[in-house]
Amino acid sequence: MKIEAIDTSETKEYFINMGPQHPSTHGVLRLLLTLEGEIIKNVEPHIGYVHRAIEKMCEKSSFQQIIHLTDRLDYLSCHMNNEAVCLAVEQGLEMDVPERVKVIRTIIDELNRISSHTLWWGVMGMDMGAITSFLYGFREHEMITEIFEETCGARLTMSYNVPGGLMFDIPPNFQKMVKDFLFHFKKKLPEYDTLLSNNIIFTERTKGIGYLSKENAIAFGVTGPSARASGFACDVRKLKPYSAYHKVNFKEIIFTEGDCFARYKARIDEMWESVSIIEQLIDNIPEGDYFVKTKAVIKLPVGEYYQSVESARGEFGVYIVSDNKKNPYRVKFRSPGFANLSALNKIAQGCKIADLVAIMSTLDLVIPDIDR
Repeated sequence: MKIEAIDTSETKEYFINMGPQHPSTHGVLRLLLTLEGEIIKNVEPHIGYVHRAIEKMCEKSSFQQIIHLTDRLDYLSCHMNNEAVCLAVEQGLEMDVPERVKVIRTIIDELNRISSHTLWWGVMGMDMGAITSFLYGFREHEMITEIFEETCGARLTMSYNVPGGLMFDIPPNFQKMVKDFLFHFKKKLPEYDTLLSNNIIFTERTKGIGYLSKENAIAFGVTGPSARASGFACDVRKLKPYSAYHKVNFKEIIFTEGDCFARYKARIDEMWESVSIIEQLIDNIPEGDYFVKTKAVIKLPVGEYYQSVESARGEFGVYIVSDNKKNPYRVKFRSPGFANLSALNKIAQGCKIADLVAIMSTLDLVIPDIDR
């Protein structure tokens, strides 16, 4: 019997679709992968499946009506998105809101950041095959959601900030609920390290995987923890402090490894910093008004206005062009997720298909924020 050798010198490229169904990708995202075996040669994102023309809707709305549309973008950073629009409008009106408003906004922002990061942590663990982490992450996420529900009456698309201040004052038990959560969370956050950070299977799948250099992070406009894990200091709270961030001490979490594990650790450490920020403010909420009365119809002076905030995924920016009418002439949102997604091909080239799941998780993509 004659045995012929198989010629393996030729390789073939394959094209496969990843998504756009939710179980395959984070949100309704379609990735067209070019593969050589299991090795990724190219990733081509196809977006727009949940595009709703929100920017055009804003241009037909009053400045007060724009607010609720922004919590439909990155719904896990809803309060921070709302605040960005409010700060832009207040900038145009040259309005200084009460100190009470600034402190409450900052506390709410950091609770929102923890809530987003805990959900991200649970989902990332599940992406890697650890279902338990999803249950742990949702445990803390739900505790913050209950605080938000008590404060503003909603659990997902939450809207609390308005031009001039807050929609309502904080409930009487707000400080107790927040302090109870912090007491609980400081004991539970180390469990996150036990379950995932120090898990040998998890570290093998994330360390040295999905490298993004500082130069490429800057070139692609990557911001947030994804950029700071590559050594790029870009925290808006430090560079251009807003609300009460100038009153608190916190570290900008910087790593230089630029891999999946560094992006993971950046978010874990950010949660500790968020806890510290809230602790510095929660017992020092100033007395006073929670709202400065504005005209029923707000008209910004003719001009251009830009305001950015540090959302859970990076720099969220609001650009408004006003022609002194009740609705803006032009609105443009600077979406952190859109810029972060643009670097996916650069990060994933040369990795395996299984690595792509870890890379997407550490970029923390929220598709409605990208599609708008």
